[in-house]
Amino acid sequence: MSTDQIHITGLRVECIIGINDWERVTKQEVVIDITLYADLTKPGESDDIEDTVNYRDISKSIQAHVEASSYGLIEAMARNIATICLEPEAVIRADVSVQKPGALRGADSVGVEISRSH
Repeated sequence: MSTDQIHITGLRVECIIGINDWERVTKQEVVIDITLYADLTKPGESDDIEDTVNYRDISKSIQAHVEASSYGLIEAMARNIATICLEPEAVIRADVSVQKPGALRGADSVGVEISRSH
């Protein structure tokens, strides 16, 4: 089986994230990068959307989930995003990075990266 990759980079979503009191009421931006691993041989040959991983649907599911969420930690958010990414049977592995811009004074962002597979 091939380990081809689909990349979703720079997905920006506003959400409640953090443990401080003000973070529990003020939405902040997170930036999400995802790599999906799947065998893309068939869609590469057929040129048919039905044969591939529909990354648009995955992206919409992630956006809806994150916008409605209220996580304390980006670690928990990243874990649940990876679970969403693995819902399509064709996805065998997902690498998820979640960055929280401005989380530390003097740093561009703080982030975590996780990998999950079936």
